[in-house]
Amino acid sequence: MPTDTRQAIPPGSVDVRGPRFAAWITSAVLVLVLVLAAVAPGAAAVLIGLQAIVFALGALQGPRRSPYGRIYAAVIAPRNGPVTETEPVAPLRFAQLLGLVFSAVSLLGFLAGSTVVGGVFAGFALFAAFLNAAFGICLGCQIYPLVARFRRTTPAPAPN
Repeated sequence: MPTDTRQAIPPGSVDVRGPRFAAWITSAVLVLVLVLAAVAPGAAAVLIGLQAIVFALGALQGPRRSPYGRIYAAVIAPRNGPVTETEPVAPLRFAQLLGLVFSAVSLLGFLAGSTVVGGVFAGFALFAAFLNAAFGICLGCQIYPLVARFRRTTPAPAPN
């Protein structure tokens, strides 16, 4: 009887290969958005809208429960070897939130008839996704500690 050789992942962490897999899918979707922006801006708007939903789900539910995370868990993870490296979930959720912001501005640009704005912000999202996919550099994860530190040092509003 085969045994599961994968190690348990600590709570609040994920296998780094999952977010990188998601970043590859995201990169492909965003390249398609940019190609469509040149020939069919309406289709580009629909596709960036769908990607925005994926980013929103990743930000709200975390990388494991995002659509691409579920694909990774069902199809790719069972074929991978043991987990050798994990990363914390909170910075990844923040990165998804940044992706949501970029894709939402891109969508607004397309809806307003500005393929330049739509394309530029889709390009920003593509840049960040590709860095993570190809090189393991998560821009949102790099920014997260600065934002977390700012949130800790900001005084709470005085009671009325």
